[in-house]
Amino acid sequence: MTDGFSLYMAQLNPTVGAIEANIARITEAYEAGAVAQVDLVMTPELSVTGYPPEDLVLKPFFQRTVMDAVVKLAEITEGEGKAGLLIGAPWFEAGKLYNAAILLDGGSIKAIRFKRQLPNYGVFDEVRVFNAGRAQDPIDFRGVKLGILVCEDMWFSAPAQDLADRGAEILLVPTCSPFEADKYHERIDHANARIEETGLPLVFCNQICGQDELVFEGASFVINTDCALAVQLPAWSEAETLTTWHRSDGKMHCGMGEMATIDDGYSAIYQAMMLGLRDYVEKNHFPGVVLGMSGGIDSALSAAVAADALGPSRVHGVMMPTRFTSDNSFTDAEACSNALGIRYDILPISEGTAAVESILSDLFEGREADTTEENIQARLRGNLLMAVSNKFGSMLLTTGNKSEMSVGYATLYGDMCGGYSVLKDVYKMDVFGISRWRNTNFPDGAMAPKGMVIPENIITKPPTAELREDQKDADSLPPYEVLDDILRCLVDDEMSAAEIIKRGHSATDVARLEHLLYIAEYKRRQAPPGVKLTRKSFGRERRYPITNGFRSAKR
Repeated sequence: MTDGFSLYMAQLNPTVGAIEANIARITEAYEAGAVAQVDLVMTPELSVTGYPPEDLVLKPFFQRTVMDAVVKLAEITEGEGKAGLLIGAPWFEAGKLYNAAILLDGGSIKAIRFKRQLPNYGVFDEVRVFNAGRAQDPIDFRGVKLGILVCEDMWFSAPAQDLADRGAEILLVPTCSPFEADKYHERIDHANARIEETGLPLVFCNQICGQDELVFEGASFVINTDCALAVQLPAWSEAETLTTWHRSDGKMHCGMGEMATIDDGYSAIYQAMMLGLRDYVEKNHFPGVVLGMSGGIDSALSAAVAADALGPSRVHGVMMPTRFTSDNSFTDAEACSNALGIRYDILPISEGTAAVESILSDLFEGREADTTEENIQARLRGNLLMAVSNKFGSMLLTTGNKSEMSVGYATLYGDMCGGYSVLKDVYKMDVFGISRWRNTNFPDGAMAPKGMVIPENIITKPPTAELREDQKDADSLPPYEVLDDILRCLVDDEMSAAEIIKRGHSATDVARLEHLLYIAEYKRRQAPPGVKLTRKSFGRERRYPITNGFRSAKR
């Protein structure tokens, strides 16, 4: 038994499936820890493969590649005085596949511990690909008994209590916990609950990355037995730090270390959008993004996030006016593009629209103009943007928000074209709020100019698609204050129509919006991925049938 122990935490940004690159990054962190002469270097859950690997882990060749890489990686720990290394990887044993934490030491695999609690809710479906482990002893490592809780294991009492009963002295939690608004505080609460139950300190090591819809912000921490933070790593960036421990009164205690400030609210949401987009673009090897600049707030905020995340030189805005486009829209789109410093081009579509309508004129003869003609314009814009994307290689960034996606206020194969959306999980009222926030704040790591990058007129003017004369969103939708509250009730809180009406909303609005929500499911199935920000995002977290006869409200 020793009275001193040193642990090097490495909050890393892996790429799912990039085993060689991930191993190289783990090795860099290990070497940095070795310079500090630590006992153990700790990395996040599934750090070798990235998280979540989804069905990649079911591929036998992938499994063999991972396991061979781990055996090879262990060699870096060989030699007198070398540090141990705690990594995460899928591990195949006795005919079953597990989510494993693996301790490498002395040039070989010293110990393996399997995740017990496999999450099977929300964005998680680990039960589909992994087997659950059983209670195991702590790892006796250099005189300290380390209790391993892999991610979800920390959210339940039994795994931590079992480890405490078996003599654990420190709880180590390699994790991949995705971002949601206010999720940080929930993690702290669960960590404190385990500490209070076991009387043991806890180390929480989270990854930081964007992976398709999911964003992981890092914000790793160490909490002592008195539930006081000893170390807090920053959110939204890779970070590594040395933690030093000593035994006092039979308990392990972590000395005070780095104490980063963790922001919340719009600051955290904006950072999540930046990271999600940046990693999606970088890890899929796009040179930049292109998007439609309409002069409206959704495209303006999307452009601001892109310019901040990628740099203005990698963002291309395209204005595609029709005969319904107002002078204000021209002025606002150009002003926003100039303020952000992005490329801005104008591609008028009136002639193209007229050509398509001419082709259809005989077939449509005798029928009044309706949303068909509006959608022709939207789809022509989508066609042009995809052409620009194809020609220059930039990814098309979709600009629709969660309010629009909820009720189907978007044109399939038109403004829904694209590879990614940063506003997919942002309700319209929050689009306004975030835009105002960005005009008065400068996010850490942002690459666009400071100051008012979204002109005030874009924020204050009535939203409109400008696909017909004098069109306003309010012509076909309730005010966004009303719309968003009803949608939060229906989508985020799964409330019935009767419960929502009790909040003061009209039965007519509730019934209509519930109906629109359900019938737009087929559109959302064809929408691009986007950053998950709330506890109930569209896509893998909310899966409703397209053919659906259920309604809680009478129409």
